[in-house]
Amino acid sequence: MTSVSLVLLLLLCSYHSFVARAGNEQSYKVLDLNPSRAVCSEPNATIPSSSDGTSSVTLSHRYGPCSPADPNSGEKRPTDEELLRRDQLRADYIRRKFSGSNGTAAGEDGQSSKVSVPTTLGSSLDTLEYVISVGLGSPAVTQRVVIDTGSDVSWVQCEPCPAPSPCHAHAGALFDPAASSTYAAFNCSAAECAQLGDSGEANGCDAKSRCQYIVKYGDGSNTTGTYSSDVLTLSGSDVVRGFQFGCSHAELGAGMDDKTDGLIGLGGDAQSLVSQTAARYGKSFSYCLPATPASSGFLTLGAPASGGGGGASRFATTPMLRSKKVPTYYFAALEDIAVGGKKLGLSPSVFAAGSLVDSGTVITRLPPAAYAALSSAFRAGMTRYARAEPLGILDTCFNFTGLDKVSIPTVALVFAGGAVVDLDAHGIVSGGCLAFAPTRDDKAFGTIGNVQQRTFEVLYDVGGGVFGFRAGAC
Repeated sequence: MTSVSLVLLLLLCSYHSFVARAGNEQSYKVLDLNPSRAVCSEPNATIPSSSDGTSSVTLSHRYGPCSPADPNSGEKRPTDEELLRRDQLRADYIRRKFSGSNGTAAGEDGQSSKVSVPTTLGSSLDTLEYVISVGLGSPAVTQRVVIDTGSDVSWVQCEPCPAPSPCHAHAGALFDPAASSTYAAFNCSAAECAQLGDSGEANGCDAKSRCQYIVKYGDGSNTTGTYSSDVLTLSGSDVVRGFQFGCSHAELGAGMDDKTDGLIGLGGDAQSLVSQTAARYGKSFSYCLPATPASSGFLTLGAPASGGGGGASRFATTPMLRSKKVPTYYFAALEDIAVGGKKLGLSPSVFAAGSLVDSGTVITRLPPAAYAALSSAFRAGMTRYARAEPLGILDTCFNFTGLDKVSIPTVALVFAGGAVVDLDAHGIVSGGCLAFAPTRDDKAFGTIGNVQQRTFEVLYDVGGGVFGFRAGAC
């Protein structure tokens, strides 16, 4: 062999060695373990303007320094263990609502003929983490309310709250319907009242023939009162006239002791704010959940315009799946997961039951086969860190004691239609653990929780049947 041939052979071997090493390399992200939690920081993105026909409000974590709550209200963040316990209760509750279809959310056409209609509505209020401030009535009274894509009926606490079932402690002023010049209670003969009966939330009539509602939550809590309408002020001159809501005069259960003034339902049924404003906002909304409680995001009603300057074209999109029998919830088709830049190669059939996209569930649930593959691949990229004991439902945990920042493998969710959602570092690890958990069996639908949605603008184009994901929005 000539010296030239030897040199070429050595160069070729070096090249193949480099390619092999490059092929085995994973992509990583840096996770800050000690972000500032005491002071509300400036958001990474400004709230979208209303010039394109949308309306936006600031959204904050209810337990963070950006929350509109009274700092002296005494509301404290639950421990990680307690939050995970509540989260599992919510996940189990939603799963039971679909028990008639063996946990399957939607078929190939996005519909399911086997879903049983639930007798108990809503979820556990104490799992809901994100709040907005709105005005209600004329003159407008500021109300601090949680948002929930798993609820339809909106409600606030109202005067009076007679014994023996008083309203819970709250952050702001109770809404007094007698003080609003635009308030009206629905009569029992109204179509809006009949609509409540169709969804199981009607509660008869009072002595004045006013329509009564009841919403029962999975933890045993409930709210009852008069189904009403008034002016809802979102921001500035953005108002929703004739906004339908429950004027709550009695609340029962531990889940109601949460220092908020009520709830805005963003579900897909007729009573939700999304459906009520369909003519104006096209049955579309989006939100961006901040990376940490120390920053803020936004909630937007309406879809961004397409075309120049970004608009809807900025989103990675995937079809939205719905159930006719349980229209509250929104589902997507997850097809694979990438860890460290490499797809796990999961069969789409693993995710055949669909994946619920939910603002109120904290941790993402995956079918056991998918979770096992994810956990294994993630652990392989975390060998530099010692393992730690499980935290509640989270079993892929690490010891980060004494560290301010750690390097973690990237995780991306791959949806039908080619949408790839490359998760923020704070959407991968929470409390020192991989922020994913398995469902109870492989036939149950999964859930995309709010931890994984952090920093993305998540677009629910309900009218168009599409989800959108825009990275780095807040």
